[in-house]
Amino acid sequence: MAYGEEVVAGYETCPTWAPILGFLAAGLCSTLANFGAAWGTWKSGLGLCSMGVNHPRGIVKNLVAIIMAGVLGIYGLIVSIIIAGGVTNPDNGANTYSQYTGWAHVCAGLCCGLSC
Repeated sequence: MAYGEEVVAGYETCPTWAPILGFLAAGLCSTLANFGAAWGTWKSGLGLCSMGVNHPRGIVKNLVAIIMAGVLGIYGLIVSIIIAGGVTNPDNGANTYSQYTGWAHVCAGLCCGLSC
């Protein structure tokens, strides 16, 4: 390939099944992040209840953990919207969403979802 030559993506790099990877990534990101946020809220709420029995004056200080757990769920939702927005529709029967982009979105979705 010569310098300045146009690179054309063919059927091999943009198969018809590639967009499902992007939507799978968005779903995994949202699901895993919200599961993690629910788990964090549960554990923080349990600790807050225990703290309320032992040290009633410290309840307000420990509300931050519950709020931050909810923020993580919102963060996962925002990232899944960004990933789903990156999935392109086929134009005139030709798919422009590559397999590379699909797998990159799956990795990004898993990274965000599992970190929350």
